[in-house]
Amino acid sequence: MSISQEFLIGAAGLCVDFDERRVLDRIDLTLGEREIVTLIGPNGAGKTTLVRTLLGLQRPSAGRLSRRPGLRLGYMPQRVTVDAVMPMNVARFLRLGARHRAAVARTAARLGVEGLLGSPIQGLSGGEMQRVLLARALLRDPQLLVLDEPAQGVDVGLQAAFYRLIRQIRDEQGCGVLMVSHDLHLVMAATDRVICLNGHVCCTGRPEAVSRDPAYRQLFGGTDTRGLAVYAHDHDHAHDVLPAMGEEGAIDKGGSDA
Repeated sequence: MSISQEFLIGAAGLCVDFDERRVLDRIDLTLGEREIVTLIGPNGAGKTTLVRTLLGLQRPSAGRLSRRPGLRLGYMPQRVTVDAVMPMNVARFLRLGARHRAAVARTAARLGVEGLLGSPIQGLSGGEMQRVLLARALLRDPQLLVLDEPAQGVDVGLQAAFYRLIRQIRDEQGCGVLMVSHDLHLVMAATDRVICLNGHVCCTGRPEAVSRDPAYRQLFGGTDTRGLAVYAHDHDHAHDVLPAMGEEGAIDKGGSDA
């Protein structure tokens, strides 16, 4: 597989080994401008390892990686651990990734966390922390936004709104989005393309097609896909998302860095 320069990021034949155990096997992946791609798969499928490899944090054992020269990345990790004895409030945490205080204030207001700016980062709830991490990723004005389990810790009632917010961010900023999730049901309406991963690419395509694929059903069990339509609807109108949220180069054969 060749990787065209029209893509923001891509992988061809990507493999990752840990202690002689193959974790990722011959992964082909591309992500274009304004495209939302979601990686799904069971625990241990290699989703976070693939993201780390695409970001350059994990060296592949084989294969090729390509990123657009000068690509600006915004990364929202699955979790961040902050030392309990370190005095840091949300405003200071956000300023670590921003050049201007005004940008912090604008982004915090956009995500409904302006009221948390003076709060200690260690005292945030799970949902509050996820919104702060998303704000920090957006402060880099990314061309590619990478989100590892972005709705983790968000109340179930607000998860659909959170994913709609991500789509709205894509529409407004024109960035590409790579998301990791373990549940296709929740991201159905927010993604353009799904890659089902279990050490290798099991299936890929539009979420409706993936939900009917035998490989997907084998991984996640069952044949009843009616639940996948819960959040699916046309996107020819605007969502009042923010108030709802406020309510609550090539690389060939090389070594492996375990």
